[in-house]
Amino acid sequence: MTNTRTKRGSTRTNMLIGAAEVLRERGAAGVTIDEVLQRSGAPRGSVYYHFPDGRNQIVFEALQFAGDSITELIDEAATKGGPHLVQRFVEFWDRILAESDFTAGCPVVAAAIGSSEDDAPHLTTVAGAIFGHWRDALTRAFLVDGCEESEAASLAITCIAALEGAVVLCRATHSLDPLRQVHSQLEFLLKSREFIRRNGIPTTAG
Repeated sequence: MTNTRTKRGSTRTNMLIGAAEVLRERGAAGVTIDEVLQRSGAPRGSVYYHFPDGRNQIVFEALQFAGDSITELIDEAATKGGPHLVQRFVEFWDRILAESDFTAGCPVVAAAIGSSEDDAPHLTTVAGAIFGHWRDALTRAFLVDGCEESEAASLAITCIAALEGAVVLCRATHSLDPLRQVHSQLEFLLKSREFIRRNGIPTTAG
């Protein structure tokens, strides 16, 4: 997510964008009201006007807001098959990582593993639900490609784990190489399994 703000008057949206940026960079524990106000330019009085439950509500809605942008991309690409969806996901993170100078990671991963003790149970549940939606969309994409249900579900989990891990490695190394290498290996895996299916070669994997 970039620092671009919406039109004047969208104070609540701007606050969510600011909170989502911090969530991507520092995890849920790093999302403070002061940081959100600084990034959004919103007045302090707007916090409890727009978010009556305070910081906890901001963090929860910022996770949903940030996750939705990725979910929308995945849902749109799912009808075109697994390889296309993986390609779109890689393009998305290639851009986000480069534009943020490797400071922005996946908000869902950040919420799942980097929450404070107060945030953790609730945010982990939400993060799990978002990952579940992505898994289901990827499974549908691989079904479009002709995979069996069990194979499609297994490939979906493999792709999510590999790509999310690649994003973490990219941030740690300040390089896009991990993402591109993982993409290359996933392409090989998907093409290999397609070859096996088309030629009727037995396999116990999946």
